[in-house]
Amino acid sequence: MRTLLLITPESPEIHLYRRRQFNNFVQMTMPYLAGYVNLSQYAVRLIDEYNQRIPFKTPFDLVALTVNTPNAPHCYQIADKFRSMGSKVVLGGPHVTLMPEEALPHCDHLICGEAEETWPLFLDEFHSGQANKMYRAAQPPSLEHIPLPRRDLIRRRLNTGGAVFASRGCPYQCSFCNLKQIYFPTFRTRPVEEVIRDIQSISQSHFVFWDDNFFCDPQYARQIMKALNGLNKRWAAQVSLDRCNDETLLQQARDSGCIYLFIGLETFSKAGIDEAHKTCNQPEDYAEIIKNIQAHGIAVQAGVIFGFDSDTPNVFKETLKACRRLHIDGVTASILTPLPKTPLYNRLQEENRLLTDDWAWYNGKTRVAFQPLHMSPQELFSGYMGFRKAFYSLPSILRRLTRKQFGWTQFIMNLGYRFSITN
Repeated sequence: MRTLLLITPESPEIHLYRRRQFNNFVQMTMPYLAGYVNLSQYAVRLIDEYNQRIPFKTPFDLVALTVNTPNAPHCYQIADKFRSMGSKVVLGGPHVTLMPEEALPHCDHLICGEAEETWPLFLDEFHSGQANKMYRAAQPPSLEHIPLPRRDLIRRRLNTGGAVFASRGCPYQCSFCNLKQIYFPTFRTRPVEEVIRDIQSISQSHFVFWDDNFFCDPQYARQIMKALNGLNKRWAAQVSLDRCNDETLLQQARDSGCIYLFIGLETFSKAGIDEAHKTCNQPEDYAEIIKNIQAHGIAVQAGVIFGFDSDTPNVFKETLKACRRLHIDGVTASILTPLPKTPLYNRLQEENRLLTDDWAWYNGKTRVAFQPLHMSPQELFSGYMGFRKAFYSLPSILRRLTRKQFGWTQFIMNLGYRFSITN
């Protein structure tokens, strides 16, 4: 029997940020991939660097890592170290899908794109000694009959181990998003009964849908939420603002246990929205839709991005005012980040405004990787940090406690974001 180590990597810089935040849900790529492993062929172990150390002193026949862009240099170091010890390494994930030529020198095998079909094929061929160098799905894989994730391999996640996905894809074409470059351009769903069985395997009472846009197909979302009734679960999901105009959809979400929705507002500027190509957002509609969501007892966790070309140094103060005026319950603030192969990256590269080719800078949280148009990189970072400190100040959090939809879960999330502020 061969030994297999699955690693959910986390670079030291992002690890420091996320550990202070303490309310992050588990990354589910590796637990799902572990569900495909034939236990008669492999003894499998899962390590999540969020709360575990990589066992470099233990020999493994095969080591697998999922690689995102800011973690890429860290992943390559891990891969190189294991290979120097005699292990074979397979890399997959968003970054190596976009940059396979860069990744190949650091691994023995590469899996590009969606892996529901290529991953089990690779495992069989590796076990028989016939694995190819690179695997890439030729067509969109079906999301039917996906094995249950190996939640038993997840360690020390008593309250944040519950994540599940029901669908894949998003119809929008945001300039900063790399979904279109990573996934096949088709929206797909899992069978409702399989999603519910997945949710029932979660021991925690709270879970999140890890979908790109859970409300993308409202009829499908209704079927999922109807099936959730009676399970006594509390859940959250990422959705687009335009779908939240649907009164019955919100009612059904609340009745099935929804406690908050993550919505990528991105910016309160019409010019910024146009630059982002986020056609589903209209800033003049924010107030009414957010008020309606909250009227259903559902909290709003808004995604906000700083660094658009229309942003001036006033954007931080104006965004804080807008968030307070609209009574937004929580904000996930990020620095605009030109991920490789996105329209944003291509434009900034053409304009010679990328500051580095070190992918560790492209994390959206601790560094600025490009030259903003109306401020310096340091002004952008300082303004972003100032916004976070102000929004998550203790007086600001306590003011939000008076709202109906602002329960203990949202209070804990607010504290987590406050604790993640390091300077």
